[in-house]
Amino acid sequence: MSSREVNFDGLVGPTHNYAGLSVGNVASTHNVGGVANPREAALQGLDKMLALAERGLVQGVLPPLCRPNLGLLRSLGFAGSDAEVLKQAAAQEPSILSAAYSASAMWTANAATVSPSADTPDGRVHFTAANLNAKLHRSQEHRDTARALRRIFADAAQFTVHDALPDCGALGDEGAANHTRFARSHGEPGVEFFVYGRSEFDGRHPAPRRFPGRQTLEASRAIARLHGLAPERTVLAQQNPAAIDAGVFHNDVIAVGNLDVMLYHEEAFLDEAGTLAALQQACGNAGFKLRTVRVASADVSLADAVQSYLFNSQLLQHPQGGMLLVVPAECRENARVSAFLDRLVAEGDPIREVASFDLRQSMRNGGGPACLRLRVVLSDAQLAALRGRVILDRRLHADLSAWVRRHYRDRLTAQDLADAALVDEVRAALKALESVIELPGLYGLG
Repeated sequence: MSSREVNFDGLVGPTHNYAGLSVGNVASTHNVGGVANPREAALQGLDKMLALAERGLVQGVLPPLCRPNLGLLRSLGFAGSDAEVLKQAAAQEPSILSAAYSASAMWTANAATVSPSADTPDGRVHFTAANLNAKLHRSQEHRDTARALRRIFADAAQFTVHDALPDCGALGDEGAANHTRFARSHGEPGVEFFVYGRSEFDGRHPAPRRFPGRQTLEASRAIARLHGLAPERTVLAQQNPAAIDAGVFHNDVIAVGNLDVMLYHEEAFLDEAGTLAALQQACGNAGFKLRTVRVASADVSLADAVQSYLFNSQLLQHPQGGMLLVVPAECRENARVSAFLDRLVAEGDPIREVASFDLRQSMRNGGGPACLRLRVVLSDAQLAALRGRVILDRRLHADLSAWVRRHYRDRLTAQDLADAALVDEVRAALKALESVIELPGLYGLG
């Protein structure tokens, strides 16, 4: 039975806006207060999905969460009708109102950590929804995320969706943005690689000074236990605190991997040599050798990496062999990064092609191609067991694009978030989406 990697991209929600809520994410804070275009954001993402599907890759789509989260606002003391709650929050706590509206679930790399059936003792695909407790706007996502995953991956014989880890700082979990899987082929047992920013209990691990280390060692260990991962094929490594302080808030902003290849910056890990040695040993236990592409600071500085999001790219199995690197358009606008990419392709192995996409609406909030997707390795039987219309083809792309054009605004500012009409628009849009993706009752909107 064959297995393949399916990239489930998050469909950008109709409340996409620039609130600058993510301290440590340089792009997010730099663009705070800007005018967002939710319609353009969603269409940019859909076009990228279709382009990859038409290359022969299996492309999935995950629906946006229902926002604003008025339950969050009411739990914080705002009362009355929906319009009254919005008005009070806008006057008293505008940042909390922005958090309630956040469409950040579009970055599905943070939705969950996923272990394929080849790595788990019960032969099922395991998901653990990420608690994302480092940020208010993201910490409210995991219950809705787990609910959506359970609707789509509903076959209990094939899938297990775990609730998020307990919501406390010691177990801060940011999902697949700090997790990579390596394997000789997708259907064979692989190596699961967890990268953490700090330890809650072990003072031997230095912490960043400027920005928080969101993923903890303790959370990574817990997920490996929940998924039943083999210790000899599991590697945990600490992210370089200096990189976090430079704006590398997740490992997927400084390293990316797929199958037997890892592209990484020399400043990605606290102990580069020790991390590589541990990975090679684990890969040897799985019967293959890891190929690494090391990017020197002299070629691409940390500042250039963060500005261009070179490493927040998708590394995909090229249909004609080798690897395809999917980068944001900003990589081609940075002269040093573009020159590096040209040299990479000229070498031809392991990366044979670089494809760039315009994802500026997402990039201005600090999310590139890798942020927008959740990697899920599925067998043929597991792919057939999915519920709903979530595998993208040209027809679904057309239907979703038409839905976006019908329901999304082309302009959204912080001032618009107090508009009760926006709530009604979003509810109507999501109710219609249930029919498009054939998941009735997904949002429970009546």
